[in-house]
Formats: sequence, C-alpha cells, structure tokens
Amino acid sequence: MNKKKKDSQKKGRKKKETPESRKRELLEAVDENCNPITILNREEIHNKGYFHKTVHIFLFNKNREIYLQKKSQIVEENPGLWTSSASGHVLVGESFLITAQRELKEELSIKVKLEEVFKINPTESPTRECIALFVGYTNKIPKPNPLEIEEGRFFLVEEVDKLIQTSPEIFSPSFKFLWKKYWSLVTQTELKGK
Repeated sequence: MNKKKKDSQKKGRKKKETPESRKRELLEAVDENCNPITILNREEIHNKGYFHKTVHIFLFNKNREIYLQKKSQIVEENPGLWTSSASGHVLVGESFLITAQRELKEELSIKVKLEEVFKINPTESPTRECIALFVGYTNKIPKPNPLEIEEGRFFLVEEVDKLIQTSPEIFSPSFKFLWKKYWSLVTQTELKGK
C-alpha cells in the first residue's frame, strides 16, 4: 500500500482542516449520564445546546510543572484564554482515550502514556460537556500547533493557583473547574494514604 493511501486511512482529523470543516465534524449528542442519543455535526450540537463528549489533558514534567496553552484568537471556543495542555471533542467512533491521544498529537506533537483521572457528567460541567480528564508526564518540550495555539509553556502549580486567584478571567471556564476538581481529588487521595 502506498504512503498516500495509508495516510488517508488514519483516524482523526486531516492535516488541512479548516474552521468550516471542524463545524461539520460528527459528534455524539449524549444524555445527562454521557450515554449517546444521536449523531449531529459539531455546529448543530453547539447551536442546539446538546450535551456532548470532550477530553482534557493535564501534561506535567519532571519538575511538577504543568504545560498550559493559550488558545489562538481565531479558534471558536475560548479564544485568547489559557486552558488545559490539550483538549478536544470526541468524534463519533472514538473512545475518550483515543481522542486524548489524538488531541495531544495534533495540538502539541507529543505522544505519552495517559491515565484517565475522572469523568464529569454534563450536568456538573460548566460547559454542558461530558468531560474525561487525563494526566500524562513528559520530559519533552511540546511543539504547539500555531493554527490552534497562540502560545504555551510550563507553569509551576503554585503559579497557576495564584493566577486563578488574581486573574481568573485569563483561563477557560473548563480549565478552572477541572483544576479545582483535580487538586481536590489529589489532596483527598494523599490524605487517605497517610
């Protein structure tokens, strides 16, 4: 099989995607328990306010710093805001893990082992999404996709905490929600281990 044909058979988004092609991506609308109810394109799901599935990834380095990205001004959702290391919509036929791996590769050109930390039902989420949060660790320097990301860098955890307190408006609603929930869970786990 030639390389061109092989590339066209890979799952995930095509390299030449545009804002218009993203609107036509097929997603599953889900109920309040994240169970699929129908398939619609991304634009319809957003316009009609259906619950749908997304992933977020927190990528840490060996210094316990987290990589955050600042969304490009031209993206549809959260333009110019700092958010998770990577995130995205779960396409029809994809699992949460496959989507997380795809988004990490598309947005940061990185592949790492990911661990699912928790799932949030859309009724708990500030964005009406069924969200799966994954955590990964790397020693590599991410290479942000300029079509989606204005800038990105590693932050000390304490720096993120301080910025959320002093300048919450610079972060996406999903990130602030997931950050608080993640550290609450980590703290509870540490306390149980003592």
